[in-house]
Amino acid sequence: MRRAIYPGTFDPLTLGHLDIVERARRTFDEVIVLLAVNTGKTPLFSLQQRLELVRASVAGLDGVRVDCHDGLLVEFAQRVQASAIVRGLRAISDFDYEFQMAIVNRKLAPQVETVFLMPSEEWSYLNSSIVRELWRFGGDYSRFVPEVVRSAMDQLKGSTR
Repeated sequence: MRRAIYPGTFDPLTLGHLDIVERARRTFDEVIVLLAVNTGKTPLFSLQQRLELVRASVAGLDGVRVDCHDGLLVEFAQRVQASAIVRGLRAISDFDYEFQMAIVNRKLAPQVETVFLMPSEEWSYLNSSIVRELWRFGGDYSRFVPEVVRSAMDQLKGSTR
């Protein structure tokens, strides 16, 4: 079985993320959407909330499951016998960081390849930071996230007023 990991904080999960999941699923037998813990970020949603939102968002996709990990990505990849790490590239500005991480991961686990996928042009500009900013300032973020995420963001907005 060809298994890939698609890591990220997914705070929140966007339709661009789902586009990458669907593209990866066409290439791999199984895709694990892996929620990473990033201590350098202050998330909008807790890890448990993000797990629930991502699971609900990918529930209809065969061969896709969701997990979380707070250690080295390649250690998780080796543990679940993944052959690849999938990373989305929206623009050339993403490439520098992703290239460096791919090289480090290759040094740590040469058997795990990094695969770069471009999102559909429809989502090439989109990231979670943009969605969070729209949310914070009252903009319309509904067209950028799955319905379950929109609902959770609406509820969060109501509780912070």
